[in-house]
Amino acid sequence: MKKRFWQCGLLVLMLAVVGLGFGIAPATAGDSDKCIECHSKVSPGQVQDWKVSKHHEEEVGCADCHGTKHDKAENANLAQLPDEHVCKECHEEQFDSFIKGKHNVGWTSMNALPITHVEPDELMEGGRGCGGCHNMGIKTEAQKKAQHDKGYRYQNNSCDECHTRHSFSKKEAQDPRACRQCHMGYDHPQWEMWSSSKHGSRWFSRLAGHLPKDAPAPTCQTCHLPDGTHNNHTAWGFLGVRLPLPQDKQWAADQVTILKALGVLDPNTGKPTARLEAVKAVDLARLTKEAFDTERNKMIKVCSRCHSEKYARTQLEMGDSMMKKADRLLAQGIDIVAGLYKDGILKKRNAQAFAYPDFLYFLRTDYAKADGNSYKTLPGETSHIEQVLFRMYMKHRMRTYQGQFHVNPDYAYWYGWAAMVDDLGEIKDLAATLRAEHQK
Repeated sequence: MKKRFWQCGLLVLMLAVVGLGFGIAPATAGDSDKCIECHSKVSPGQVQDWKVSKHHEEEVGCADCHGTKHDKAENANLAQLPDEHVCKECHEEQFDSFIKGKHNVGWTSMNALPITHVEPDELMEGGRGCGGCHNMGIKTEAQKKAQHDKGYRYQNNSCDECHTRHSFSKKEAQDPRACRQCHMGYDHPQWEMWSSSKHGSRWFSRLAGHLPKDAPAPTCQTCHLPDGTHNNHTAWGFLGVRLPLPQDKQWAADQVTILKALGVLDPNTGKPTARLEAVKAVDLARLTKEAFDTERNKMIKVCSRCHSEKYARTQLEMGDSMMKKADRLLAQGIDIVAGLYKDGILKKRNAQAFAYPDFLYFLRTDYAKADGNSYKTLPGETSHIEQVLFRMYMKHRMRTYQGQFHVNPDYAYWYGWAAMVDDLGEIKDLAATLRAEHQK
């Protein structure tokens, strides 16, 4: 027999306390009836989503999440838009798991990048571009206020990124296509890599009935969110760097060069900068051997559900080896561009911390400075050679090692390694041209 959870004595008290904290009063059946009557006309899609949801099945109504203050069209702004803490009241295990994972630092990591503050707000805070995916992450009250002050009202909840409102379907979130909106495209085409790999091909074949329903067909969630966990990490992290440095001397030197281009190490002294603390805060890299080994062993455990442990270790170590070779190419490119700065051929812009390429400005080689809700270019010409270098890092290096780990031949080679080789050739040619012109 179904029971409305607010009818249970203990939960009545709990929701009353929660209501005081979030402005949500205990709901009644009549509250939801009023909402449905109006919103069936105003936003019928929302109503239909709710009607097919588990919430509807369990008689969790509109007011339980949105409160009772909004009761007519004229005061729609009084509707409470629930954040993750409201979801936690019923889904505490998932909440506690989520806060430990890297999805929880999406918003903070985006705002820690200098590029974020020189691009149009509509692409960031407005929920398109980077902000469309990096909305993930529990925001502080100050961050929420900043969003509201700018007029952005709908980015308060990470849960509905995967369990889209108002159906909040578990099955939807477990479908690999739920990951596609964010994990695709320029710098992290995981969807394209997985969907065209043997893993993805088997999943689509099974979906079409061409494989038995119990045949293994790993999805994104199988490997990165196993057994329903919401705590996700990878051994190498998004930046593809780690501490301590590799034992191989050349690879260690190349990783130091990349860390300098990331602004984590001072190019002149090699000592850590303030950015290292930012990297630590948003968990962008594994900073101890134990942290790396923990994530690597988790993945081996997942792979071993289908493969032998020896095979899994061999494949992952092959990915490490490919990253080492990709880092050799990238470090050469960085050194060439850094040499142009050293010789005064490229000039340091005012917004640059060092006379050195800065990957965290991505493709903005004018190093623009934020000016309210717009941006302006500081003195200094744009440099195409830096554009090529940034593309080599953000696009082609990512595809080289991610394609390797996702077992995708085309991305690992043509869209990754081969493209990096081409980038390095172009950088060498451009540098030679710049040096020749400088000597005139």
